[in-house]
Amino acid sequence: MAEQKQQTVLITGASMGIGRDMALDLARRANHLILVARSEEALQQLATRLRTERNVEATVIALDLAQPDAADTLYQKVQALGLEVDVLVNNAGFGLKGAFMELPLADQQRMMQLNMGALTSLCYLFGRDMVRRGGGRILNVASVAAFQPGPLMAIYCATKAFVLSLSEALDTELRSQGVRVTALCPGAVDTHFHTVAKNDSKLLLGMAMQPAPVAKEAVRGLWRGQRIVIPGWMNRLTVFSVRLMPRRWVAGIAYRLIAG
Repeated sequence: MAEQKQQTVLITGASMGIGRDMALDLARRANHLILVARSEEALQQLATRLRTERNVEATVIALDLAQPDAADTLYQKVQALGLEVDVLVNNAGFGLKGAFMELPLADQQRMMQLNMGALTSLCYLFGRDMVRRGGGRILNVASVAAFQPGPLMAIYCATKAFVLSLSEALDTELRSQGVRVTALCPGAVDTHFHTVAKNDSKLLLGMAMQPAPVAKEAVRGLWRGQRIVIPGWMNRLTVFSVRLMPRRWVAGIAYRLIAG
């Protein structure tokens, strides 16, 4: 629709995986995409593809959102460009596999900063502008891990539980002001995420979806104003089952799956 095309979309973690595929899908609904990630080269390649194949404007901002005050820096850069963000996609994040007491604390704190701190700040900064204008959309990438404790990925699962809870609360607070907030909760996805996380679980990787269909469901759910999007029937069944079982059982099953 014509009114949907006049949209500016900001996507973090846009250089690969779900973020890249969401950018390609959202280009059908927007006329300007702001691409954010650490890798400027990968972002520039995506921007060129968006301009030539999708005929949209694309702005690249190379930035490590795990750094303190990076969210404020990003907001200021967007303001300096004179752009107003209509759709915010908080996709940047990473996980780490390992026992809580054995993983370096600094790495776990960096994960918390990116997965929760930067996401929260961006929701506030850009969400405030959306409220002022009377409309906007926010998509926060959580995980099916948000519905359960995750031994051997304890902090990662806890950060995604935070993202899910925050998203649901914000959607309730902001919908009357024209802003809808959606939480995307995918299961395992065949992306670089597992390499970074050092996740070699054959059980989890054997159930992994491809990023393109996950991105497609995410964008469709975002535009429909869904509060939670869980791609894949197996993932939806898992979430439903988790709600019926004692939490101790859920933690034990998650431990075996992650251990792989």
